[in-house]
Amino acid sequence: MYIKDYHAPYPDLSSVPSELSFQDAWDGDAVSDLIRSKCAHGETPAFLFLGRKEALMLKNHLADTWGEESVVTLNGTYYMGLEVVPIDCETFITTGGRKAIRTLQDPMSRRPAWRDREVEALWQFRI
Repeated sequence: MYIKDYHAPYPDLSSVPSELSFQDAWDGDAVSDLIRSKCAHGETPAFLFLGRKEALMLKNHLADTWGEESVVTLNGTYYMGLEVVPIDCETFITTGGRKAIRTLQDPMSRRPAWRDREVEALWQFRI
């Protein structure tokens, strides 16, 4: 069976309200606060959905910081750890999806105890 139409799981604008609104310029602090408010129980949002106006603001913000030539398109761009997804509407900002926060593990804690005879045989280098 072939699927001719595939619609990406973008937010439905009628049921998902915009969580922020910017007037003239991009506000990184407000986006940071929004992301922090959505982080709980070891999870964080995975996507930053932007309307056309906000996508242009972010593009200008990144161009001011990194240079005009480095920001040609927002496709494949990550901002504050979230993948930027431009959507086809005039103005909209929301976060969505979930990704687990990986906790750093100490490599020393995974090593066997010194001279542990059962495990020592596994760690020997043999030629």
